[in-house]
Amino acid sequence: MSLQPFHLAIPVYDVPLARAFYRDVFGLEEGRSAEAWVDFNFFGHQLVIHSHPKTPSQENATTNPVDGHDVPVPHFGVVLEWQQWEDLAERLKSFDTQFVIEPYIRFKGQVGEQATMFLLDPCSNALEFKAFKDMGQLFAK
Repeated sequence: MSLQPFHLAIPVYDVPLARAFYRDVFGLEEGRSAEAWVDFNFFGHQLVIHSHPKTPSQENATTNPVDGHDVPVPHFGVVLEWQQWEDLAERLKSFDTQFVIEPYIRFKGQVGEQATMFLLDPCSNALEFKAFKDMGQLFAK
């Protein structure tokens, strides 16, 4: 499967803090930037943080139940290869990341079994990272 990179612009109410988080904690390469925004290479995709006052979802998190956990909505992230996911989980733990949902295997032994973890950036944007041992399960019912 060949995918085109996506472009996602997200609101952050503290650009320097969010910039340091994405650059240092995730180790993302910076692209173009200005005082109010920064481009990042987000696992081959273009993520842009933009200065913006707190949004309602940053003020008051909403969740939906999935596999016994309260999943934050909205959220975004990337489906990684299994080893990349494990490496990222360890990297995040080494930075003492406070997870919303700790890294675990969701739907274990079922269709769609996947590794997943949720966390918030410093501006309360929710992120999910997941991986499948069988990528054919990505859209399986």
